[in-house]
Amino acid sequence: MVGGGNSAIQIAAELGPVADTILATRRPIGWTPQRPLGRDLHWWLKHTRLGVAPFRRLLAKVPVSVLDDGHYRTALDQHGVDRRDTFSRLTTDGVVWADGTKEAVDAVVLATGYRLTFPYLTGSGALDPNGTPLYQGGLSTVAPGLGFVGMEFQRSFSSKTLRGVGRDAGHVMKQLRTAVAG
Repeated sequence: MVGGGNSAIQIAAELGPVADTILATRRPIGWTPQRPLGRDLHWWLKHTRLGVAPFRRLLAKVPVSVLDDGHYRTALDQHGVDRRDTFSRLTTDGVVWADGTKEAVDAVVLATGYRLTFPYLTGSGALDPNGTPLYQGGLSTVAPGLGFVGMEFQRSFSSKTLRGVGRDAGHVMKQLRTAVAG
C-alpha cells in the first residue's frame, strides 16, 4: 500500500487482517482527532469559518493528516501493518527499499491522491492557461450551465471529501436550476 492519507490508511486497515501489509509513505503518518472537544472536525471548520476562503490557502499548506477517532490507528497496530518509508523503485518481482534491499510483493496499491484534469474542456474558455477550471462556488464563471463538484476548497475544507461533495453538489444543482428557470 502506498500513501499516507485517509484512503490509504482505511485500505491498509481493511487489508491488515487478511494479508501481510506494508504501508509505504513519504513521511510518518500524521493523525488528527476526528472529534476534537466532542465535535466533528468538519463542524469546527464550518462554524469557525476556517474551512472557507480566505483561510483555504493556509489550510492547503498543512501536511496531509489522517482524520481518525482511534479506529484506524488501532486497526493498523492490531493487524501488524508495517509502516515504512516509500520504496525507491519497483521491480518485476516487487520493490527496492532506499537501503537497496529487494523485497517480493504480490501487489502494489497506490492511494496517492489524484489530480483533476479536464482535457475535454480544452478550447472551451472554461479553463485558465494551466487547465484549472474558472469557477466560483462550483459554477463556471465563463460557461453558463457548467458546474463542478469535488474540487479542493470549492466551498469549504471538506469539498474534496465524501463529507463535503454532497453538500456542494446540492448547492451547484440549486444554482443551475435557478439559472435555467430564471
